[in-house]
Amino acid sequence: MKFSKLSQLALVSATGLLVATLLTACQIVTIDYIFVASSAGTGTSNDGSIDTFAVDSESGALRTAIAPVSSGGSMPVAMAVTSNYQNLYVANQADNALVHFAIAPNGRLVQKDAVTLSSQGATPVSIAVNEAGTFLYLVSADYPGKSGATAGAVLAAFHLGTDGVIGAAVANGGLSYWPLVIPGYSTDLMVPTGVTVLANNNAVFVTAFDQSAYNPGGVTTSNANPGWVFGFASDSGGALTPSVGSPYQAGVKPTALAADPTNRFVYVTDYASNELIGYTIQSGSTLNFLINGPFKTGNEPDAIVVDPRGKYIYLANALDSSVSAYAIDLATGTPSAAVNVTGSQINSTDTQPVSILVDPALGRFVYTANHLGNSVSGFRLDPNTGSLTTTQATPYPSSGSPTAVVSVPHGSHSLQSVTP
Repeated sequence: MKFSKLSQLALVSATGLLVATLLTACQIVTIDYIFVASSAGTGTSNDGSIDTFAVDSESGALRTAIAPVSSGGSMPVAMAVTSNYQNLYVANQADNALVHFAIAPNGRLVQKDAVTLSSQGATPVSIAVNEAGTFLYLVSADYPGKSGATAGAVLAAFHLGTDGVIGAAVANGGLSYWPLVIPGYSTDLMVPTGVTVLANNNAVFVTAFDQSAYNPGGVTTSNANPGWVFGFASDSGGALTPSVGSPYQAGVKPTALAADPTNRFVYVTDYASNELIGYTIQSGSTLNFLINGPFKTGNEPDAIVVDPRGKYIYLANALDSSVSAYAIDLATGTPSAAVNVTGSQINSTDTQPVSILVDPALGRFVYTANHLGNSVSGFRLDPNTGSLTTTQATPYPSSGSPTAVVSVPHGSHSLQSVTP
């Protein structure tokens, strides 16, 4: 069959239009960028790197958005972003470096400034930024100038500029930190594990456990409950005041904590007892146990997140390589199992998840950084039940030995409203 020149041109035009239409229909829309810090970079085993992934709005699948960049130090262990999603901070443990990156609209990270920790403590463990973007809270395992098994633990608060630049640490008398100590006991007992700040900026909470419980011969603060939550009220200048009754017992080995977005509840994972411990917040920064807790988890829970609506809790269980899902009773704060389509509360990840997030754009996806799997696992969140199903093509390969994961929304996508 032969075509005239005009017919051939018409066919080519029609074919091109059809292809363009199909491509438009299948166009990938990015709703979030996900940043994954890894301790095994491109050089020595401790080199730090940050991967950047884009989240597909329909499937939740991840694709590499930008080539990995240096974390600005060695062995990154924690990350945090400001509430305006313009700044990212990384704590690098091996060289005591706190590094600030600006986040471009396309997800590209540009290193802006850094602080080498000295008088504020050493061996950083966890960081958090308040909702106002005015302070960064850093928990470190060692007192300034000390290291080793009995070096103590401290909390420092850094001023943040309007451009996200890291400023001076807030003074605590003649110190640049607040010691994490049990009244009446040695100052060199606590091993810190996590820090969170309330959405109203008024309180900071830190998890830690008594290392002597795992070091025979030490003086244990409590044989039955060597885990603690330290509470602090924060004023507008960043000064911290210990909460009434602080520290509060927190099981055996608390590893992580999160607060709900309405400033009413705090939840803590107990790694040793495989439990979730809940607290109500009283008088701004004082904690009381939820009367019907603690609550069963998977094995060795070591990361926790509350979704942006304050309706669901998700835990990463390191030993089980899984995520546990819970629905929050909005009246009491009590968590209950949120089961998936198979009738199970447990959702499998790649090997050893150590960090977890809910996407901030629409609150529709959950992701974990898997330390031994060298990957990120993804799940779709059912906003009506809190249950999870795996995303397309999960898990997604990352740089080696990932330790932390955070996310920012892309474009005009906004957080879902918080349920009061």
